[in-house]
This record gives sequence, C-alpha cells and structure tokens, in this order.
Amino acid sequence: MASEIHMPGPMCLIENINEQLMINQEALKILSAITQPVVVVAIVGLYRTGKSYLMNKLAGKKHGFSVGSTVQSHTKGIWMWCMPHPEKSNLTLVLLDTEGLGDVEKVDKKNDTQVFALAMLLSSIFVYNTMNKIDQEAIDLLHKVTELTNLLRERSSSDLDEVADSADFVSSFPDLVWTLRDFFLELEIDEQVITADEYLENSLRPKQGTDQTVQNFNLPRLCIQKFFPMKKCFIFELPSHRKKLAQLETLRDDELDPEFVQQVAEFCSYIFSHSKIKALPGDIKVNGPRLESLMLTYVNAINSGDLPCMENAVLALAQIENSAAVQKAIAHYDQQMGQKVQLPTETLQELLDLHRATEREAIEVFMKSSFKDVDRKFQKDLVTQLEAKQEDFCKQNLQASWDRCSALLQGIFGPLEEEVNQGIYSKPGGYRLYIQKMERLKKNYYQEPRKGIQRHA
Repeated sequence: MASEIHMPGPMCLIENINEQLMINQEALKILSAITQPVVVVAIVGLYRTGKSYLMNKLAGKKHGFSVGSTVQSHTKGIWMWCMPHPEKSNLTLVLLDTEGLGDVEKVDKKNDTQVFALAMLLSSIFVYNTMNKIDQEAIDLLHKVTELTNLLRERSSSDLDEVADSADFVSSFPDLVWTLRDFFLELEIDEQVITADEYLENSLRPKQGTDQTVQNFNLPRLCIQKFFPMKKCFIFELPSHRKKLAQLETLRDDELDPEFVQQVAEFCSYIFSHSKIKALPGDIKVNGPRLESLMLTYVNAINSGDLPCMENAVLALAQIENSAAVQKAIAHYDQQMGQKVQLPTETLQELLDLHRATEREAIEVFMKSSFKDVDRKFQKDLVTQLEAKQEDFCKQNLQASWDRCSALLQGIFGPLEEEVNQGIYSKPGGYRLYIQKMERLKKNYYQEPRKGIQRHA
C-alpha cells in the first residue's frame, strides 16, 4: 500500500555523473509502489544556501538530506524522500532536494539549468531558494528555466502566449514558493510596511513603457507571472550567529533565533496546508508510477539534447497506461469467460450473450484505467481483440460440440454396429428389431445434455 511508504531517509533519485543525468533504479522501485496521488515538493537554488535544511524540516527530521558545512557543493543530482503526507490522508509527500546551482567546480553551466528544469517539471510545489533579497539575477535565472519549459508545452506550438494562456496548461505547472534566506532588508515601500508576498509581487511587477529597455525588464516578469499564477514568499532571518551556521542541523530550536524558528514553522505549515497534487493537463492526478514515467521521459529527452516536451511526456504516459489498461481488460474478459462458459453451449446465441455481457465488463475495466485515449485508439484495439476472442470461442464451441457428439454417437451406436456385423439382425424379423433398436438409441442420444450446435449434424 502507498500509505506504507516509510523511507528511513532520502535516496538519490537522479545522479549527476560527469554532468550526465542518470536515474537510480532502486529509487524507481519505490516510486512504482506508490499508488496514491503524490504531492511533489522540489527545492532549487544556489549551493550553500540552506536548501537541505528546509527539506529536512518538511520531513519532520533534524537529519536526512545532506547539509554541508563547507564552501563545496554537497548535494549532487536530485535526492528523494517519500512519506505519508503529515496532514492529508491518502496522499504521499515526495520531497526532492536538488544540487546547488552555481557550483564553481562545474565545467558546463547548462547542467545547472537541466537540473533546475527537471525539478520544475516534476514538482507540484516549486521552492526557489535565494539569498538576502529578490534581485534581477534571481529573476533572470527563474525566467531562463521557465522559458526553457516552453519546452514544456502541452501541444506542439512555439507560441508562448498561446500555450501559457491555456488554463489546462497552467494548472499542470507547479505553485511557486520563493524563500529568501538571511533576509536583511526592511519590508517597506514608500515608508509603508508591506508583507513578504507584496514584496514578491512588487519585484515581479512590469513597468509602463514600450522602449526596448522596458521590454527587456518586463519580459521575465510577465513570463513568471504567467506560468506561476500561484505565488508565495517567505523571508528567513539569519538562523544563528554565523560561527554556528556550520552546525545548523545539530542546533536545538532554543539555540536558534526565535524569529527564524517561527518563520520555518510557518513555511512548513503553508506547504502542508496548501499541498497541491501533481497533475497533468486535463486534471489527471499523478501517482508514483506516473511520476516515474514522466521522469523517464524528461531525463531521456534532456540527455539526448532535446527539450523535454509535456506533449511527449503525456503521450508516453498514455502509451504505457492505456496498453496496461487493455491488458487488464483482456485479463478480466479471459477470467470471466473461463468461469462462465462451459463448452459446448446448447446454442450459439447462449455463447454470444455471454460474450457481449463480458465484453461490456471488460470495456468498463478499460475505461476506469485508461488515460487520455485520444481518438479512442486503445479502446478500438481492445474491441478488435475481443472480437477475435469471440471468433475463437465460436470455433472452440463448434469443435467442442463436434467432439462431444462424436463421442456420444460412438458410445451409443457403437454396440449396434457390432451387432450388425455379427449378423444379429440378418434373420426374419431382424429389420423390425433393428429399427426399434435404432429409435431407442436415437432417443438416448437426444436425451444426453450439452451436445451443442452440432447435435443435428
């Protein structure tokens, strides 16, 4: 059961080996066992900015995701921790901690963007962790990856406006939670106190004007506003004296700044209460196997140099799930017909009625498990297979009837043939006795049950 997924700690989901993304097969086995809908929380940001600390708090643990204490980037690839949702029953919480962006040891900075985009594609809540304040560099980076997910198009269109305006498309995009660490500014505009959310909205507000400078300023903001209609901002004070930050995960709450402790608690409470199930266009809820399929499609696309496309991911998922739905329906048909049908049936109509009733059941089984069966392609394939099974049953029924009748005829009339060969009826009055015996044997034959459609042949 999905509710029994209790990972004692996180596991590497996607390894980043020589800046090539590799999926961990053991982690896939865990995902494939999650039958419940999943809430996927992914965090992305510069390395050494405390991402793993926040994810451990969401997991309700002091330790788990690796929290480094040096200038070296610690987390590599994407790490996963699955657990029952702490506040909502029948949901599984999947936490994804990503390696830090901007690692000076990396040769190819494109790899940063790939990890960033993959986390965005897989998540239903996307936590963007930055330092100190919202600046142009952070906005540009988020815009770059968000634009990269015009990659993430629901249909094969290069028109960003057309895609982004689709309510269906936006509904499958994650909610954005922007976290600002070691925040030092006063939350004020024009000497008016503002909230963290108002600070975020103001930072993303486009300017009036039509010149190129204004357009360049507005483009990333308009894109982010479009893709992330649901946005939330949290600010975090410096957790403790800087000398103690290297041991942050070992410090008790009473050793931390009370403001920071309260801010972390509010962050976790918001994530849990506003949990959004990962969904695909059409409000298709994602469970473990579907998340696994999406990840395989995206990673393969990234590694091959293609842009991961939502359309391709959904098509791949539909292929897998609908093929499985067809097999499930066929298995149901075979099981039910095996239980209901005793060959030979007395009439062809009896067999056809059983087939049609079981065919309806099989199609219902398929419909419950199918997923975006465009043009009813897979349902038509199912019906074709069921028609072939009906034809096969009819042939089996005919043969079973033939075999049954042949065996009865041999058993009932075989002794009469022996008597004829012995000349028992080659005497005066023998013909009358033969006719009487023949009529009696015919009566016996017709009284035998379940001879089927060949009984008069």
